[in-house]
Amino acid sequence: MTPRPLGTLPALPEDRILKTLRTYRQGPVLTVELHVPEQGNVVTDAMLDDLLEVLHEQDPAVRVVVLAGAGDDFSLGGDRGEFAQHLTHDPSAGGVRVSGAKARRVCDALGENPAVTIARLHGRVVGAGFALALACDLRVAADDATFRLPELALGLPSAWGGVLPRLVSEAGAARARELVLTGRSFTAQEAVHLSVLQKAVPAHELDAAVAAWAGPVARRPAAALRVTKTLFHSLSAATRMADVSALDAELMAAVVSELHHARAAD
Repeated sequence: MTPRPLGTLPALPEDRILKTLRTYRQGPVLTVELHVPEQGNVVTDAMLDDLLEVLHEQDPAVRVVVLAGAGDDFSLGGDRGEFAQHLTHDPSAGGVRVSGAKARRVCDALGENPAVTIARLHGRVVGAGFALALACDLRVAADDATFRLPELALGLPSAWGGVLPRLVSEAGAARARELVLTGRSFTAQEAVHLSVLQKAVPAHELDAAVAAWAGPVARRPAAALRVTKTLFHSLSAATRMADVSALDAELMAAVVSELHHARAAD
């Protein structure tokens, strides 16, 4: 599936230009592109708002949602400058708490989506961008893509959008622990080995790999697809057992507030 330039065909309701996203529709396939390439597609509150709007207004006829990124990188993660602004306005981190709650809703909207969600990844996939990708059902990346969870090195917990329980569920606790505690970068090939990705392909084959998944899925009967998605989601939730991601926003706010006060006291 090669993305077509916006504006080359008559616009559908899903062909939209939002502040931080571009979306377009090809039959039952809806592509949602993170589109702030000059900033590395950093995940801001505005982007979370746009994602919530698009996913909540999604046409029931959509069978596949492809999450992609414009420019050189899929996403460089959360916007630290916006975190600082939240703390300036409210040192108790109320803004961080609100943002964290949005992040969870967005990742849940991807993970629980009645359509099959596909993450199309390239370049760097970092932090919050990694969490968005991990919330998708299927994940394919260019073979030169790299992945990283740098939060701990920045003084933050891995508490954004339910990334930690999803990573443990997909990669296993021991592997997840090593990636989070060291914050090291890892390759697409290792990501396949860890089940973070299902597939890594040369960059020029990325759209073909997405199409190879999207085509058959789009032909599946809608009711059977919805039920199967629900079964997978239920099984995944059961294997996570005590999923503490509901506390992500509170945990992030508490740590960020304490860090802010400690720095102010220095």
